[in-house]
Amino acid sequence: MSLYRNAVWFLNGIHQYTRQGFETASKDFEPKDLDVPVVGRSFMITGANSGIGRATAMAIAKKGGTVHMVCRNKDRAEEAKSDIVSASGNTEVYVHVVDMSQTRQVWEFAEAFKKQYSYLNVLINNAGCMVHKRELNTEGLEMNFATNTMGVYILTQTLIPLLQKSRDPRVITVSSGGMLVQKLRVDDLQSEKDYFDGVMVYAQNKRQQVVLTEHWAKTYPMVHFSVMHPGWVDTPAVSTSMPQFHQMMGDRLRTAEQGADTVVWLALSKVAARTCSGQFFQDRQAVPAHLPLAWTHSSDEEIQSFIAQLEALTRAVQSQHGADPKGPLDPSRPDFV
Repeated sequence: MSLYRNAVWFLNGIHQYTRQGFETASKDFEPKDLDVPVVGRSFMITGANSGIGRATAMAIAKKGGTVHMVCRNKDRAEEAKSDIVSASGNTEVYVHVVDMSQTRQVWEFAEAFKKQYSYLNVLINNAGCMVHKRELNTEGLEMNFATNTMGVYILTQTLIPLLQKSRDPRVITVSSGGMLVQKLRVDDLQSEKDYFDGVMVYAQNKRQQVVLTEHWAKTYPMVHFSVMHPGWVDTPAVSTSMPQFHQMMGDRLRTAEQGADTVVWLALSKVAARTCSGQFFQDRQAVPAHLPLAWTHSSDEEIQSFIAQLEALTRAVQSQHGADPKGPLDPSRPDFV
């Protein structure tokens, strides 16, 4: 089955995920979809100093939106901010230094952000990593899982109350078409049982993001949730984590701006806001989150188990650092802080 999934995914990718695939799809794009006023709207973008995140921040800043750049490296973030402000003429660009792989940092940042700012219209979960050997963060979580899943989960859950108070709230998560080759593995979320393959671990994390998005859409109807595949994009992260793939694809890889296009569309356009919440997008279109005959769907029981495990891990972090350990990080609870 994995051979089938990989083969179908790669064939789809050659036709759809490349630069040529974007150019073909973009012929059907409506330019007026992005002709919208965003002055006064607030956007948080993780991993905003390079690649897709930077291209997204630049596009939103040029539209006049307030941009909160969440980045791990302060120097690179400030350099990117300077370029964005210079190119856009928009000074409403702010840097927040946070390592998304460190669960405590993410939680503390989100709590502080809620206290400092009165609204947040759009959260864009873009930051991610692909570590090829099993490493643990300071909380003992596998590094890919900590960044790609727990970081996204805790940041989003903590900021949902702020989003719910804001106008036209949206959450966009940058996933990957690689998730199509993976079924959610609720019995091994942190990739402890089998041979550790960083590419497949990353794909599993991206499947986890898709399942999370579907869950959030059902749980928080006031917020519009979406998850997307940017295509195969020429970014520093791809060249570092997948050098052979990067070299093999060469000029067929999309530019960062092409990879960011659907993120920006989902974040800004009124058309995107009218789509059904919880869907998986590619080139401004909702597409299936499963390959035909690939058996990657999850049962309700598996999804419940997945969410319960994330909640338990969150409670563990909270209790370690003096927060309320009685329940999950759930803004619907009356004692949510």
